[in-house]
Amino acid sequence: MSRGKLITISLLFISSFCLYAQNIEYSFNVREGNIFYHTVEPGQNVYRIGIMYNVADEEIYQLNPSSREYIKIGETLKIPQKEISNSTKEDDMYYFHTIQPLETIYGVSKKYNITGEQLANANPGLTQQTFSYGKNIRIPFAQTQTVPVIEKRMVTKEIEYTVKRSETMFSITRTFKVTNEQLIRLNPSLKSGLKAGMVIKIPVETEETVVVTPNRNELDLSALIADRNRYIKVDHIKIAVLLPFSVFRLSQSRTEFYEGLLMAVMEMQNSGVSIELSTYDIGEGTRNTRDILQNEPLRDYNLLIGGETNDQIELISDYARKNGIKYVVPFSSTCDILTSSNASIFQVNTSSQHLHAYATAWACSLFSNHNIIFVNTNDRRDDKMQFVRDFKADLTQRTLPFRDLNYNPDSFSADLSDYLSPNRPNLIVPLSSSLEALNKIRGTLRLLADAPRQAPQITLFGYPEWQQYTNECLEDFYALNTYIYTSFYANNLSPDIQQFHAGYRFWFNKNMIQSSQRYALLGYDTGRFFISAIHTFGSNFENNIRQVNEKSLQKGFRFERVSNWSGFFNTNLYMVHYKRDYTITRYER
Repeated sequence: MSRGKLITISLLFISSFCLYAQNIEYSFNVREGNIFYHTVEPGQNVYRIGIMYNVADEEIYQLNPSSREYIKIGETLKIPQKEISNSTKEDDMYYFHTIQPLETIYGVSKKYNITGEQLANANPGLTQQTFSYGKNIRIPFAQTQTVPVIEKRMVTKEIEYTVKRSETMFSITRTFKVTNEQLIRLNPSLKSGLKAGMVIKIPVETEETVVVTPNRNELDLSALIADRNRYIKVDHIKIAVLLPFSVFRLSQSRTEFYEGLLMAVMEMQNSGVSIELSTYDIGEGTRNTRDILQNEPLRDYNLLIGGETNDQIELISDYARKNGIKYVVPFSSTCDILTSSNASIFQVNTSSQHLHAYATAWACSLFSNHNIIFVNTNDRRDDKMQFVRDFKADLTQRTLPFRDLNYNPDSFSADLSDYLSPNRPNLIVPLSSSLEALNKIRGTLRLLADAPRQAPQITLFGYPEWQQYTNECLEDFYALNTYIYTSFYANNLSPDIQQFHAGYRFWFNKNMIQSSQRYALLGYDTGRFFISAIHTFGSNFENNIRQVNEKSLQKGFRFERVSNWSGFFNTNLYMVHYKRDYTITRYER
């Protein structure tokens, strides 16, 4: 690539690696009342929950011994409330509060001596749905020291009064300036009459000195977040791309991502959207990333896209947060700490934990009536063991049976035949995603499935990596009614994909890299989605992120916050079905 301009898009290549979040010093001392609670949601494990609240795994294990083995969706965990010390970073000075039944924003703000506005600002994801029983919110520690105001107010108190001889209801109401109804409501026994010597409760008003917090109003949640949802129009969208173009092992794929993004920009410009795209080469390390962020005028940009290592991502994330810029992480799926603390960061690639959780839940639903058989091919690559453990745990939780079969090349056909059900469809799940493992079993599965008489119904279930094996295995995928779960999928035979291929060759005079996930398509889908979001919903588009209606070619987007204060994780999932009629259907969660 050379310096220059293309359709009013400024290109600049400068040349960057990274610190991770500093350790925060806390004292750990769990006392009565010094804990709060977390309800486990899909895709979460102890590690991710610890990151969310800045606690160590071991501290969670200490309070929840069974969590060492397994945690299940819907389970309630005890979490230690950290004591903030003088060395705690100001950005991390928060308590956590578990919302109680019938609790209100006003009630919580009063309890912690802060305003409702401060509470809402500390929890950017707070909505009517997420302010609910069992959910957690952050309490800003630095703002809980509001200076109190002393006021005198008239308050109503109840006093006890002994009825004297000859007193009547009328005389008592006249003396204390109350009504018959007030007396009877406090003293139901008066319905049977008033007698001398009775001790009754009487409401009386008296002046009292009280301590109040200034500027605290009884606001409902919709009023507090109204300004947050206000549409802020963007007439000219400014985007900066920061990628390691000069890093040899990454240069080809990152350049292809950029080229796909460029195609999205050109299309959107042709439809009337004004866009300026500035591009920077951050190289390796953090040096160039720091230089770019310090010396380039990026503060008025609407969107930053890029970062490769966690160190680079941390620098860009911190810069974006301080300057109110939305930040998209296109490649890493492991920047959990940053996504948990920056409310305006968007992680495009789904983490394996989220992918497993949603895939196993979906599979349990799809195949609940199947005879499920896990086949251990004793492959050197056991990369799917965690997925298999999660799948089995979900099946067990739903009381769905399954069986385990060890692969023996000399007796596999006979062994499997003994496990197959003649009355129910059978689901075969290998424990490895490798082509070697697939080659061991697919021939036998075809023979059994294609038997001329009383052939068992066989369905094969597998992994995102299987998209790389279609040249060798496509016929078997069709014949075995195969399903694969994945966060990305593009059908090369579809007209939209063929049109994109043709456009890519026209603009860049080359074909895309042959890989399971095409980087140009990832860049194109990412660009179309976020440019459409800004153009349609303004600079604060995150409040309408689920309403962005942009059809993707390969990568779907379903962004969700995992807490009231976190950024967004992409939880989209596809289930790709290779049918026996030689068609392919992509279902979307």
